[in-house]
Amino acid sequence: MAMALIDDIKRTYRDSSMLVRIIFINSAVFLILRLLAFGAMLFNVDVVGMLHWVDLSSDCSVVLRRPWTVVTFMFAHFDFWPILFNMLWLYWIGRIFMEFFSPKQLMGLYLLGGWGGMAFFLLAYNFLPAFAEAQGCLMGSSASVIAIVVATALYVPDYKIGLLFLGQVSLKWIALAGLAFIVLSLDVRNPGGGIAHISAALVGVWYALRIKRGRDITRPLNTAIDFVVGLFNGRSWRLPEFKRRKHAPSPAGQPSRPAGQAATPPDTVSEEELDIILGKIKVAGYDALTDEEKDKLFKASRRRTV
Repeated sequence: MAMALIDDIKRTYRDSSMLVRIIFINSAVFLILRLLAFGAMLFNVDVVGMLHWVDLSSDCSVVLRRPWTVVTFMFAHFDFWPILFNMLWLYWIGRIFMEFFSPKQLMGLYLLGGWGGMAFFLLAYNFLPAFAEAQGCLMGSSASVIAIVVATALYVPDYKIGLLFLGQVSLKWIALAGLAFIVLSLDVRNPGGGIAHISAALVGVWYALRIKRGRDITRPLNTAIDFVVGLFNGRSWRLPEFKRRKHAPSPAGQPSRPAGQAATPPDTVSEEELDIILGKIKVAGYDALTDEEKDKLFKASRRRTV
């Protein structure tokens, strides 16, 4: 029976969206930590010391000894209310994010938001005079969630959400109210967490501003993740060129290309470009597209119908 339950969990996780998978991982880590804490209490083991194996220390020497914590801290929660608020917030806003962007962009921004918060957290504790004698730790997904919330609210600020007793409310006001609640509920005994939240919000602003210009800041990270996954699953891989280089024309007058590389059809439109164009249509309508974007959309639709 236990094996059947495990198989059901694996199947559910495999068939879920990226958004649900992130929530699933956070919830699973929370349950594991609570169970381990209960066992530690029974055997008189220090629970706080146990949590230090998954949270991020402000001491860089500890981080170097426990490098996995640069990832585990943003998926780990120990208290009930923080994980409940973060996961509900992530689910509500994450669904809107997924209407305009891909699952890889969601995970990429989740990681970048967490690492943005981590970077400012470490800088504050190691270089600002106010933190000279202090030690702190960072744990939870709030920085990652804030980055996604801010990015979504900036990208589609007038997206309407139906709220009980309030009717249709623009996303920008909901995001501002949520961020205000986060700021007001910050623990003054852990100011490093507030710094992490502010820096994560800046990551969200950066993502939204760049994606509106057709640049995806999560692309290099997702390429690196695909590369690492490719090493473990045995798939062939190659590093893409982020900036296309113009090759000198061959003597026959045809553009040259590296040996063994197949010619790319001239009317090929990348999935990333197509996602951005479709997102723009959802926000402002087809008439808001430039002539170049309309041409790309036509080419993409023509290739899909061939």
